[in-house]
Amino acid sequence: MTAVAGQQPTAPDPAVTRQGAEEDLRALFGQSTALFASLAGPAHLVETANPTFFASIGEERARTGVPLADLMPELAGQELVALLDQVYRTGEPDTGRDVRVVLGSGPYTRETFFDVTCEPRRDAGGNVIGIRLLGVETTQVKHAQRLMVEHRALLEQIARQAPLAEVLDGMARCIENLAPQEVLVSVLLADPDGRHLRHGAAPSLPDFYNKAIDGIATGEGVGSCGTAAHRREPVIVTDITTDPFWNDFRDLASQAGLGACWSTPILARDGALLGTFAMYHRTPRVPQDADLALTRVFAGTAALAIERHHIEQAKASAEARAKSAHDELARAVRAERELRAEAEQRAATAAELAARVRAAAAAQAGAPHPERCQLGGPAGCPAPAEIKIADSWGDSAWGCPDHVEEAILNVRSVFIANEDLGGLAAYLNR
Repeated sequence: MTAVAGQQPTAPDPAVTRQGAEEDLRALFGQSTALFASLAGPAHLVETANPTFFASIGEERARTGVPLADLMPELAGQELVALLDQVYRTGEPDTGRDVRVVLGSGPYTRETFFDVTCEPRRDAGGNVIGIRLLGVETTQVKHAQRLMVEHRALLEQIARQAPLAEVLDGMARCIENLAPQEVLVSVLLADPDGRHLRHGAAPSLPDFYNKAIDGIATGEGVGSCGTAAHRREPVIVTDITTDPFWNDFRDLASQAGLGACWSTPILARDGALLGTFAMYHRTPRVPQDADLALTRVFAGTAALAIERHHIEQAKASAEARAKSAHDELARAVRAERELRAEAEQRAATAAELAARVRAAAAAQAGAPHPERCQLGGPAGCPAPAEIKIADSWGDSAWGCPDHVEEAILNVRSVFIANEDLGGLAAYLNR
């Protein structure tokens, strides 16, 4: 370096310095995954921004020299604008964690989250002339964290064998809470033959709508769910009012206030149809990445819950059949014991009556026709002796009709001994 006598070093031009700093920032964040934008004035006019910034808000809006409110009118009233206004007003830098930003409009609305840092830009006099916006999109991380918590809770429900209706209802409510925009979730369960779909869970849909679609057939063109079940692949209907799949259900959907329906089949591990998982929207809507991620995760979770339920049903049915067979066997054993006891009782009675016949025969040997029944046993029977019976051993006795009937029923080979004595007629006409 050579010093020149009498000359003072020239002070750098603040404007040039600022411009150089801005160029350095643009170079630094030009291809970064972090977004960068340099905003000017209270309207936050976009002077410059890197590709990541425009990719985040939509490539179709990639232009500068436009106030942020004109470039992104949907930001009005959102947290990010309030943060920018505060930094511009106070001149103090500020940061925001997981700042929620809703981008787009109509069917293309989507929810995003950003970690942002806002720093004031100043002129040579120290006055705030704009803001440097630095940020990193955290949408996927935010959704993943929320999804992980909710999903773990559902898996715990399934593990403790909570009722299927409880699990599906909880899953539907979970998705409705996680979805970026309002969504109404429905789960339909397939009949064993896979030809019809039954109500499983739909906590936010009207009862009349749930009743109307309970039992719908699976087939091409049967709404979103019937078609998805038939095709075994997702069916996205972004506008119910114009889609031909909804010709037969359009009035019903209108009454329920439904504008879009995305349905995904729930399949078992072997490919069998378990049901369908549907996300309804009040207005026509195109699915976003977050919606598709929720669908993939929870369709698999629903399949796990339904398969677990089927396994438990099969187990309970097998246990019920085993119990029924055991009870039937126990009844058969009891009946056999009762029959055996009855047979033993009959044998004992027969033996006793045979003994009476023999005793009567021995007592009557050589004696005339007795006046009283000889079959009354030790207690005797005062009834007249009207009928004579005999057994196969040749023993005979006289008895009253009641005791003769008892002997005929309980002692084998007992017959009325002599018709000539009127015994048979007396017995038949007793």
